[in-house]
Amino acid sequence: MRHLRVPNKSVQAIIVLLKDNGLLSQEMRIFPDTDGEHRLIPLSENTPPILPSYLSQYEEVSKQGIHEERSTADWWAHLSSMVGEDTVSAHGDNWPSNHEFIGDIMIVRINEEVSSYRKEIASSKMASHPNVRIVMEDRGVQGKFRIRDLTPIAHRKNSEIVTGNIPGGSYDTRVMVRESGKSILCDPTKAYFSTKLQTERLETINLARELKELLGRPIRVCDPFCGVGPVLAKMVSEDDLASDVLATDLNPDAIEMLFDNLRRWDGRRYPKEPSPVERIYPDRIIGVADASVLSEIPGIANSWDLVIVNLPHRTIEMLPKLIPLLDMSSPSMVRGRVVVAESDIEDANRRIMTILPPLLPGYPSVELKVKRDYSSTLRLCSFEAWIAPLE
Repeated sequence: MRHLRVPNKSVQAIIVLLKDNGLLSQEMRIFPDTDGEHRLIPLSENTPPILPSYLSQYEEVSKQGIHEERSTADWWAHLSSMVGEDTVSAHGDNWPSNHEFIGDIMIVRINEEVSSYRKEIASSKMASHPNVRIVMEDRGVQGKFRIRDLTPIAHRKNSEIVTGNIPGGSYDTRVMVRESGKSILCDPTKAYFSTKLQTERLETINLARELKELLGRPIRVCDPFCGVGPVLAKMVSEDDLASDVLATDLNPDAIEMLFDNLRRWDGRRYPKEPSPVERIYPDRIIGVADASVLSEIPGIANSWDLVIVNLPHRTIEMLPKLIPLLDMSSPSMVRGRVVVAESDIEDANRRIMTILPPLLPGYPSVELKVKRDYSSTLRLCSFEAWIAPLE
């Protein structure tokens, strides 16, 4: 069967990526390659004949598959033993079959219909995933920083699974996540971070490479909603991809963790505490800032080849305030995400087109691409706009 040959250090990140896109085989095992430096990850039957671009850097090989026989891989069996098969059947699709891993933290959404089984759900999830340290219930995003409301419902104390009322000082929500071969410090209770957006980030990297090739030089990257810096992890580490970086966020906790991350990615000193946006190095402008007024800061407007707009609920609203950041003397790009009702996608496309400067001839027009359901009526979409230079 088809397997993806992945370096050991990247395996966890690729597993998450494949799971999120429905491309990981659930019946077959991951096993070491003969060289000891790679692992072979089994691909599902849904994997297209030609691998998606975000997987193209990895080799595909055909190997005899190994069936998954570990009973711990099935959380349903643990749940059934706790609440009974009749109860599992009675509530059907209301059980949280999906979850998200952020390091050794598991995040789940629990429907109201099964909320009384919160302890059993958490215990079952942890029993089936022995490397999970804590399970947190996701109750949606809140506040001006759009941070997820996460409540711990189980944690592992030594070898014991503890559920119920968990004291705040008994667990740590700061974790290291491996993505694209880089370690990213994050804390999902203090700054928004989602492993499910890894595909988007890889696509952004590929677009940055295309822009670099078009310009014939390293590009200047503006990430005004940077969070802890997951897009920048690969961007600043790849040789000659990004020459200059502007990274800001309104959330001081996010900037504090970004500084920590940049110290490892750049190998340079950064402040330990969050601070207002400033030029820390000739090629690094970093700090806390309101993206809507960035272009009013001296030396920042008309300076960037790629502007990343990662604020999906307000992207269209913010675009007019971000366009002045682009260097219009050469081709440039806006890469963004939008949450929109499916029935309004075409209208949103037209609104974006009326805001943007003229597009670069010969390149695709702006088209919102649906990436996943955000709710029963809303869709999370992405787009890229190739901007023509002013004549």
